[in-house]
Amino acid sequence: MCEWSRKGLGHANHGHFLHSRSPEALGAAKTMRIILALALCSLTAAVPSENRKLSDKATTLAERSTTLAFNLYHAMAKDKSMENILLSPVVVASSLGLVSLGGKATTASQAKAVLSADKLNDDYVHSGLSELLNEVSNSTARNVTWKIGNRLYGPASINFADDFVKNSKKHYNYEHSKINFRDKRSALKSINEWAAQTTDGKLPEVTKDVEKTDGALIVNAMFFKPHWDEKFHHKMVDNRGFMVTRSYTVGVPMMHRTGLYNYYDDETEKLQVVEMPLAHKLSSMIFIMPNHVEPLERVEKLLNKEQLKTWSSKMKKRSVAISLPKVILEVSHDLQKHLADLGLTEAIDKTKADLSKISGKKDLYLSNVFHAAALEWDTEGNPYDADIYGREEMRNPKLFYADHPFIFMIKDNKTNSILFIGRLVRPKGDKMRDEL
Repeated sequence: MCEWSRKGLGHANHGHFLHSRSPEALGAAKTMRIILALALCSLTAAVPSENRKLSDKATTLAERSTTLAFNLYHAMAKDKSMENILLSPVVVASSLGLVSLGGKATTASQAKAVLSADKLNDDYVHSGLSELLNEVSNSTARNVTWKIGNRLYGPASINFADDFVKNSKKHYNYEHSKINFRDKRSALKSINEWAAQTTDGKLPEVTKDVEKTDGALIVNAMFFKPHWDEKFHHKMVDNRGFMVTRSYTVGVPMMHRTGLYNYYDDETEKLQVVEMPLAHKLSSMIFIMPNHVEPLERVEKLLNKEQLKTWSSKMKKRSVAISLPKVILEVSHDLQKHLADLGLTEAIDKTKADLSKISGKKDLYLSNVFHAAALEWDTEGNPYDADIYGREEMRNPKLFYADHPFIFMIKDNKTNSILFIGRLVRPKGDKMRDEL
């Protein structure tokens, strides 16, 4: 029974209704007390998720997932062939949790170590990640669109252990499926169709090929669409150039609006940081952009948890004229190599992996970790206060003109975790012209 019920029933003999001497009145009063107590219970249970306090476990795992965000981003940014990056650190954390759940000995401990959670016991990690994932994926409370599908594919010969299936579903909402790569075309079609269905068609393809077909595959498929706290006017959109490099420009639809935003102009590092709240203000998008067209490598070297805190502490709310490309970004990464760079070496090694808690047999290894996401933002958002434009504080806005590569993050303000981190280097668009 909840606290309200205990208090209500425990003090029933002191109620105003009990002053009557008739048994009928006493009974009616007691019944009313119970009804009131239960009603208060319902109200307590219905406290919006944004008002519920996170457990220490979830708070700790949120902090560790943020460390993972920067570590993995840096590992991927070293790949010179990579252009756009799009990662959900909390979802990658759940994949590491899954490996830890299905692994034994060093295979399991390495997965926890990549998450900086090797000093935490297994139950702490699994329950903390589970709570964190449930919290941040509550898209109704946050008024965003976030569709997530997680699936573990095993070889056709595998028999998934009941405990593993139950616990991976409970903590990480993972589905499990057998797949037969003897007919590779059919197998790939099955994976891509599942991803498309999971994301309502926003992510039509996870991969064109799978080289290693004798192991287990982790597949994350996601679609995220933010809803701005203050919308862009749909008429304030035109075609502009986005400079991929100084000599290559593509045409993109560019949205424009002026509003009050957290903003910092880092004159020392020659970059700008702006934070745009999303609807309900439970999350926000942070954009980090060098002042001029340049490879992002210099700015990326600055990126870490401490630097983000420093920039956040220096941001001030002020008038900013923002020009931002409308974006439809579809990116699929095979994270196996990058996770190996961070220390996940045993699970992906056929001769060393011990994933025997997945099937009861020590004959399974992780051949691929596909992390595929579609991100889309446009003008949509909450109505804005038109009266603000006559105020003194709106004069002399700073200009944030995103017509060249930038880094972005989607940050959850309650858990302080990073839902997505990425960079836009080459948006969709036709070549416009060569710059001199």
